[in-house]
Amino acid sequence: MLKKQYSEAEIWLKITRWCDYQDRSQQEVRDKLYTFGLHKQQVELLISQLVTEGFINEERFAMSFARGKFRMLQWGRVKIRLALQQKKISEYCIKKALAALPEEDYRTTIAKLFQKKLKTARGDNPRQQQYAAAQYVISRGFEPALVQECANLDEE
Repeated sequence: MLKKQYSEAEIWLKITRWCDYQDRSQQEVRDKLYTFGLHKQQVELLISQLVTEGFINEERFAMSFARGKFRMLQWGRVKIRLALQQKKISEYCIKKALAALPEEDYRTTIAKLFQKKLKTARGDNPRQQQYAAAQYVISRGFEPALVQECANLDEE
């Protein structure tokens, strides 16, 4: 089955609308442009135009991605960092996005996740249940030292 051939104007319109809908990383846009059957040179030219005109902004994308994953999915910095690295975001933008997450909210989220999981954690004794709850929070991408600190595991 043949793919529909689009003119340059149609591709520009489609990709700008797609970028307007939500923030996109350069790699996401690059992948989308390749689906239109464009060659590397054409894709890179369009990417540079999109960056120049403000349709793509890696820093803005990283900030909104980190904010969204933290607030909506309750991901920790470790998991967010890995997801941004997979999207080929620069280390500078990743650091800036992670630094923008409010520390108080971050610690509160760790404590809430821990307490919620503690209620349903399996184990023969409270220590095993705490361990299971802490492992769950760590698996959500939160740093082990912070989980231990926020869950007050040192007190016992």
